[in-house]
Formats: sequence, C-alpha cells, structure tokens
Amino acid sequence: QVQLVQSGGGLVQAGGSLRLSCVVSGRSFSRYGMGWFRQVPGSDREFLAATGGNGGTYYDHSVEGRFTISRDNAKSTVYLEMKNLKPEDTAVYYCGADQDGNISGRLESYDYWGQGTQVTVSS
Repeated sequence: QVQLVQSGGGLVQAGGSLRLSCVVSGRSFSRYGMGWFRQVPGSDREFLAATGGNGGTYYDHSVEGRFTISRDNAKSTVYLEMKNLKPEDTAVYYCGADQDGNISGRLESYDYWGQGTQVTVSS
C-alpha cells in the first residue's frame, strides 16, 4: 500500500512563501511521477506542477516562476516551494503519485493522493 503524507502549509501574508512536503511510503518512489494540485470548494482539482523520476519538471503557466517543484529520491519526498503568494492561491493542496512515472498535468494519471493541506494567504 502506497501512502502519501503531506506537511507544511498554513497561514501566510500575501507576498510570503511556504514550502509543502509530501513523503511517499514504499520502495518505488524514484520511479513515480509526482505532482501537486490544489482545490477550492466547488471547483475541480487544479494542476500546478509535476516532476519525473529523472527530475524533469512541468508547470501550469499560472504558477510558473512562482512555484518550484523538486524531489529528493533518497528521502522519498517531493516538495513544492511557493513564493510571492497571493490571496487567490488559498486552497487545499494535494500531492499525487503516478506509478507509471509520467510527468502529467492530468488528474486521471495519478494513482495515489496525499491527505491534503490547507494554504491560506491573507491580503
């Protein structure tokens, strides 16, 4: 059973920064494609960024330049560094794992999900 456990998040003022972490159980982390999504009530889960086992990355244009995805295969952890946060970034953030190793922006590609973590940006 693959489990994703998220940490980080919280309340930050506009213009501030936060780092989210997602630790993945199991021994296949280096082969997984990993992604970050977010969701606000009443809306679909929105793609933000993804990374493959070789470190390649892919971003949604709305966050490129402000958000950075990275991974540490030795720690089975993927990170999302968020800078210059805006009130519209307020959402529940989720990490996902694609066991086929895809670097994907498609929700359907992901097989496992973290529990979600709230990020609130005050104006």
